[in-house]
Amino acid sequence: MKNLGLFNILLLFCLFLSSRFVSISCLNSDGLALLSLLKHLDKVPPRVTSTWKLNASEATPCNWFGITCDDSKNVVALNFTRSSVSGQLGPEIGELKSLEILDLSSNNFSGTIPSTLGNCTKLVSLDLSENRFSGEIPDTLGSLKSLELLYLYINFLTGELPASLFRIPKLQVLNLEYNNLTGPIPQSVGEAKEIVDLRMFANQLSGNIPESIGNCSNLEILYLHRNKLVGSLPESLNLLGNLTDLFVGNNSLGGPVRLGSAKCKNLLTLDLSYNKFEGGVPPELGNCTNLDALVIVDGNLSGTIPPSLGLLEKLTDINLSENRLSGSIPAELGNCSSLNLLKLNNNQLGGEIPSTLGKLKNLESLELFENRFSGEIPIEIWKSQSLTQLLVYQNNLTGELPMEMTKMKRLQIATLFNNSFYGPIPPGLGVNSSLEEIDFIGNKLTGEIPPNLCHGRKLKILNLGSNQLHGTIPTSIGHCKTIMRFILRENNLSGLLPEFSQDHSLSFLDFNSNNFEGPIPRSLGSCRNLSSINLSRNKLTGQIPPQLGNLQNLGYLNLSRNLLEGSLPVQLSNCVMLTFDVGFNSLNGSIPSNFSNWKDLSTLVLSNNRFSGGIPQFFPELKKLSTLQIARNNFGGEIPSSLGLIEVLTYDLDLSGNRLTGVIPVKLGDLGRLTRLNISNNNLTGSLSILGNLASLLRADVSNNQFSGSIPVSLKKELISDMSLFSGNPNLCVPHSFSVSNLSGLNYCADQTKKSGLSTWKIALIAVISSLFVLVVVLALVFICLHRRKGKPEKDAYVFTQEEGPSLLLNKVLAATDNLNEKYIIGRGAHGIVYRASLGSGKVYAVKRLVFASHIRANQSMMREIDTIGQVRHRNLIKLEGFWLRKDDGLMLYRYMPKGSLYDVLHGASPKDNELDWSARYNVALGVAHGLSYLHYDCHPPIVHRDIKPENVLMDSDLEPHIGDFGLARLLDDSTVSTATVTGTTGYIAPGLSRGVVLAVHGGRGYESPWDEKPYETLPTGKRVYVDESDVVTFLDPPKELIPLDPASYNPAAYLWLISRAWEIASTRYDNPKLAKMTASKLFSTGDVEISLEYFSCRTSQGGPVVSTVANAFSPLYFEVTEAMEVMATEEPCDVACKFGDGLLAIEDYPQGFPRPSKHPYPFNDSVIIYIRHIGPGVCVGQAWQEGKELQQVPQRLCSDILMVKQYR
Repeated sequence: MKNLGLFNILLLFCLFLSSRFVSISCLNSDGLALLSLLKHLDKVPPRVTSTWKLNASEATPCNWFGITCDDSKNVVALNFTRSSVSGQLGPEIGELKSLEILDLSSNNFSGTIPSTLGNCTKLVSLDLSENRFSGEIPDTLGSLKSLELLYLYINFLTGELPASLFRIPKLQVLNLEYNNLTGPIPQSVGEAKEIVDLRMFANQLSGNIPESIGNCSNLEILYLHRNKLVGSLPESLNLLGNLTDLFVGNNSLGGPVRLGSAKCKNLLTLDLSYNKFEGGVPPELGNCTNLDALVIVDGNLSGTIPPSLGLLEKLTDINLSENRLSGSIPAELGNCSSLNLLKLNNNQLGGEIPSTLGKLKNLESLELFENRFSGEIPIEIWKSQSLTQLLVYQNNLTGELPMEMTKMKRLQIATLFNNSFYGPIPPGLGVNSSLEEIDFIGNKLTGEIPPNLCHGRKLKILNLGSNQLHGTIPTSIGHCKTIMRFILRENNLSGLLPEFSQDHSLSFLDFNSNNFEGPIPRSLGSCRNLSSINLSRNKLTGQIPPQLGNLQNLGYLNLSRNLLEGSLPVQLSNCVMLTFDVGFNSLNGSIPSNFSNWKDLSTLVLSNNRFSGGIPQFFPELKKLSTLQIARNNFGGEIPSSLGLIEVLTYDLDLSGNRLTGVIPVKLGDLGRLTRLNISNNNLTGSLSILGNLASLLRADVSNNQFSGSIPVSLKKELISDMSLFSGNPNLCVPHSFSVSNLSGLNYCADQTKKSGLSTWKIALIAVISSLFVLVVVLALVFICLHRRKGKPEKDAYVFTQEEGPSLLLNKVLAATDNLNEKYIIGRGAHGIVYRASLGSGKVYAVKRLVFASHIRANQSMMREIDTIGQVRHRNLIKLEGFWLRKDDGLMLYRYMPKGSLYDVLHGASPKDNELDWSARYNVALGVAHGLSYLHYDCHPPIVHRDIKPENVLMDSDLEPHIGDFGLARLLDDSTVSTATVTGTTGYIAPGLSRGVVLAVHGGRGYESPWDEKPYETLPTGKRVYVDESDVVTFLDPPKELIPLDPASYNPAAYLWLISRAWEIASTRYDNPKLAKMTASKLFSTGDVEISLEYFSCRTSQGGPVVSTVANAFSPLYFEVTEAMEVMATEEPCDVACKFGDGLLAIEDYPQGFPRPSKHPYPFNDSVIIYIRHIGPGVCVGQAWQEGKELQQVPQRLCSDILMVKQYR
């Protein structure tokens, strides 16, 4: 019985094994292949494993997740889309012979695509998209004769396209976008007769687009953009009558665009952007009557916009921006009744904006910025009820903003900046609107800020800077929480700053250069997103509110040139702070030590305050500090040696005008990248040997200290070109090796040679041997130099090494000019040569090369340019893009001005007709005035150019003037010395530096800016000037009773009227430049009535002349105070009288000691005379008169701010 039981157990076990074996062997081949695929997967979600493994006893996999079978239980579909599967696709996939659909999209498959897929010959749809497949596309896929849909996009596939893919007879969709495929598009692409949708964009495909693509007669969608394709667009594309979408942007295609045959009726979208085509927009596109979107951005297109585009009534988007299109906008575009977007920005389009655009009832966005449009915006556009965006900035548009603008209810963005719009902002702007962005910067708008700009509570950007607005800021705007950027700079606004609501969205605030008064609102501290605040150049009083310390994102804070007092709040240390400028206030106390928290601070300006104590020891902790200015305070003690640890202190270290003592720390010599150092006007002692270690130093001012010993002989030439920067040190001497023309009160060092006691014959022998030795050395050097020059080109090429520290831009420029080859020369000047460098993409530069050996003062000229124009930015000043300096020469990089100089425009061989009409001449004159005003009154210290002439006024393509060539310019800082010599070009220099200049415009310079004739010559001292009677009557022709010519009835007031009236008529009535020339005459007389030129001079303490100018009551209309006045304002004591009335500004210069008048010195009734006596640096007193009566004493904090006389008008 026991044996029988054991037998039964063994029998049951065998039956169990047999059943298991039978069940596994019953799973068909497709099931076994699928189970094999699992071995290659790293991650399989439970919903897969729950069916694929536990149900393995089934005979077929038809009930498994993602599996579909046919009636014969064969697997025909495998769908794992978005199933979070990762791993590789095993070769066993090729065993699924009946598979028709394979969809593994949107998973994390990796590895290569198995070539065995070519065995799945019944495949109709293959989708492996959005995975991590790599390697090449297997050529075996070409065997899939039934394949219709192939999706391989968004993977990491590489290699070339197999030609066999395009021979799949039934293929309709091929999507390979977003891979790394390379090589050309195979010619076999034309064999894909059934292809409808071909997408291969965002790869690295190269070569030409095959002409054979025109054989794909069923093609509807062709996406080839974002590759490296070259050559021309194949004309065979015109054969694709079913084509609806053509995208070939972001390639390097060239040649003309030849599209638009009669077969393009189905074309809906055409995008050819970012290529290098030749020619213009093909007029034949007018045949594509169903075109919905035409997009050719930055395609290098030129020529005009074809009027035939007006035939495209279904066109919704036109984007032809960033090309070189010229001419005007065709009026026919007004027929594109479906147009929603019109983008023509960044071209060279001009003329007036056609009024027909106002007919476009569906137009939402009109973007015409950065062109050359002129005239007024048509009223039809202002009446549009569909516009949401109006972007027309940086053109030459003019006119007033009409009341119709207030009724544009859908308008969200209005950017009109940098045009010439004038008049008031419509008072109702903002009511019933959806305004989000208003940018009117850089126009001529007047009046007050409308109170309802933020009525819709959507306004995010409000930029009204650089206009002529006055009045106060409406309180409602301060409560507008949505505003993020708020710019009111450079206006005439006044009153108190508004309070800001809690949790305001404000991030950028710029109110600089206005007349705001009162305290800084503490509520600014609640605007927690604020990152930049500029309240400089106002009249703000009180203390800096500690609540600003709540602004943790605040990186830029400029409160300079106000009337602030008190100490610096320690709470500011909570800010991130990159730039901190509180210069020119009345702040006091010490610098809080916790400002050391500003680890990213790059600029720190504390100058011209009353700070005291020692220089803070924490400055070296500011590791990113590149500019440190603490001049003219009451800091005492020694210069901390730890300042030498600030390795990035590269631009400016200004410690001048304090009470510093001791020697220059040796550690300061570690600042090898410092370019500017000013330690003047202190009580420092010791030697200047440390300056020799500052290899990058371009300017150093050590004047008015107690330094002793010799100036280091190793200093660069540019550092010793102006010895006044070393003056005021009684024990300092100049080495004999220096060749300087003006010692500025210093002496040469004493000769230290002592008698050696040697006999005469020994001395003679030593002399002979030394001479022979020197001769041998010289000959050897000559031989070496000659030997080195063999095999070299005539001109040495510039090779910039990394050690010399050039900018990448300069390297590109040198490459573009073949190392300054002569064929790129466009001009020659007094100190150097100018080259033209084109870098492509419309970027063209002018490179000025100064050869120090050929021109003795070239290095000084370059240093002046770097010190002046290198520091300032203004639309009417040439911008210094970069510079490079070495021992023998230097390069300076500027934007290229295609129109040349003003002289070229006025006196060119073949000037274009009407290119510089009177209106343009007026704008040029005004532009130069703005540039000079910026140099004189917005730069600190002020900059005097000293050589304004047509050759130095450069003209851009829009005839906008840019003042250049600052080689003679002067910085009028506290160390400025008297000018005893005449500099500049005769006929153009400031009247204060030359005697007898007759023509006076823009500060007394005679030059051609508003007219063509050459400048008047200067007159000898004491000569008189007459203007013939007939000239006065002929050019003006007013009622003669207003201009009495009888000397007995001579009335100076009548001549004041004559001058102001002449300018008005010149620009409105006669359009006559000669009239303006007469207007600008420095003085004139009629008949026997003579007005003589008189000269008076201020003199230095040594008795030498400082400056002289014409003393004449009948000066012309001045745009700005003359340069002569500004020079005088910084010279030795002298008297100046200013008259401001009837739009005139005259200056009189009296000799030192001239008695102050007791009554109004001139009988002009409608004017105010400001008489200022300059009694010392930065100190002026004065009186004001009106109608012969003294008004008040006029305190002047700074003489250079002479235009403050306007407030007494």
